[in-house]
Amino acid sequence: MAYQREPSSEPATEPYTDVLGLRVSAINLPGAVETIEGWIDEGARQYVCICTVHGVMEGRRDPALQTALNRAGLRTPDGMPLVWLSRRAGHRDVGRVYGPDLMLELCARSAQMGHRHYFYGGMPGVADELASRLSTRFPGVRVAGVGTPPMLATGERDTDESIRRINASGADVVWVGMSTPKQDWWVANHREALDAPVLIAVGAAFDFHSGRVRQAPVWMQRRGLEWLFRLAQDPRRLWKRYVVYNSGFVIELIRERLRRRLARTEGKPISSIG
Repeated sequence: MAYQREPSSEPATEPYTDVLGLRVSAINLPGAVETIEGWIDEGARQYVCICTVHGVMEGRRDPALQTALNRAGLRTPDGMPLVWLSRRAGHRDVGRVYGPDLMLELCARSAQMGHRHYFYGGMPGVADELASRLSTRFPGVRVAGVGTPPMLATGERDTDESIRRINASGADVVWVGMSTPKQDWWVANHREALDAPVLIAVGAAFDFHSGRVRQAPVWMQRRGLEWLFRLAQDPRRLWKRYVVYNSGFVIELIRERLRRRLARTEGKPISSIG
C-alpha cells in the first residue's frame, strides 16, 4: 500500500526562488556542504532533495509531492535552468548543486570529519561498487553500510528490516539513489523513522560514481546540455523525461510570465495568480 502521509518537518526558511511552486533553495555547493555538516554536528534530522526540471514538473503534476519537496531542509538547484532562474530572481551567488558533486565533496571532507555514510539505492551490486570506488578515491572515508532497496511502488513504505539495518549502521548521512520522484517520496516518508541526521535523494550519482553510466562532459553540464547527453545514451528510458517534461517546463514558464504580466496590467496582486 502506498505510504504518502504528509511529512511532519516544517519548511526551511532560507532564501529561495519559487519555480512553478517549487521553492528552490538559493544556495551553491559550498553553502550546501556547510549546511549539511552543520546538521550532522547538531544531530538535526533533515532531508535534501536534489532538484531538476523533472522534479519541478513532477511536483507541478502532484501537489502532495510538491509539498514533500518544499518541506525538505534543502531543495538544491541541480538543473542549470533552476540556477539561471534563481540568478535572474536576484540570487547572484546561486550555483549548481549537482548531486554527484555533492556526494564527492561530502565524502572527501568526511575523511577528516569522521562522518559515516550509508549508500542505499541502485540495482543489486551498484551500492557495493559505489562504496568501493569512493573508499579508493577518498582513503579514510567511513562507509557505514550499503543496501539495495526492494521493489517499491512510488510512495510505498520500505520494509522494517531495511529501516532497522540503516539505523543500526550509525550512519550520519543516508544517500538514496532511486528514480525521481520515488527517491523524494522515500526520504520524506522515512524521515521520522530513521536516526541519521541527513537523508539525501541523489539519484544518478549512484550510477555515475559506480561506473555504470558515463557522465556528460563538463562543458555540456555548464551549458545546461547534460540532458541531451543522457538522452543520447538511453533514449528509450529517458525520452519522456527530457522531451516531454522539458518542453512542458518551458511552456509553463511562459504561461506563468503571461499570467503575471496580465495581473500587473489589471492591477491584481501577484499572489492571487495560480
